[in-house]
Amino acid sequence: MSEPTAPRGRLLPLTPVHAAPRLRADAVRNRARLLEAATRLAAEHGAANLTMEAVAAAASVGKGTVSRRFGDRNGLLLALLDHQEQRLQEAFITGPPPLGPGADPVRRLLAFGPAVMRHEHAHRDLYLAADPGPDRRFTVPARRVRIAHLTTLLRQATGDADVDVLAHTLLASLDIALVHHLTTRLGMPPARVEAGWTDLVTRLTAR
Repeated sequence: MSEPTAPRGRLLPLTPVHAAPRLRADAVRNRARLLEAATRLAAEHGAANLTMEAVAAAASVGKGTVSRRFGDRNGLLLALLDHQEQRLQEAFITGPPPLGPGADPVRRLLAFGPAVMRHEHAHRDLYLAADPGPDRRFTVPARRVRIAHLTTLLRQATGDADVDVLAHTLLASLDIALVHHLTTRLGMPPARVEAGWTDLVTRLTAR
């Protein structure tokens, strides 16, 4: 089952929207060095405590170099998420069923929610720190890939429903801050939150 979001086998780019899609070889090396320093600092001190100044110092460059490469702190955090996002994207675009192609659209929808929740839980500190805020949240490329994927599956599963609205509604229920609130502040077991996704998808696609 092919995905209209990208040619079969090809992943959509998850580069931050303000970054250039193609970089010179020296720029690629510099970016990799900055991300290596940022990854090390995030592991040692937590992603929430990551600063542009600390990354610049760890990489032995000026803060302006970090700013030119990533724009701002949130751009840096989004770049750190890029590798993890691509692993998740591989799973639901080209991976094995039921999450990937080969299963019917309802089974893929049912598998999508738990896969996202488990993936983001494994990297929760980074996802929470990288929240772009309300003005940029809906333009993050990784979110657009997820929306396109959900829209495709919903169209196949529901036919005449308003799949554009439903895709955003479903994805909102997977918001990392919401899931963190439910499991941490309200003490809900992750299995209960996953069961809520199953119930929601089942009700949406029943007709």
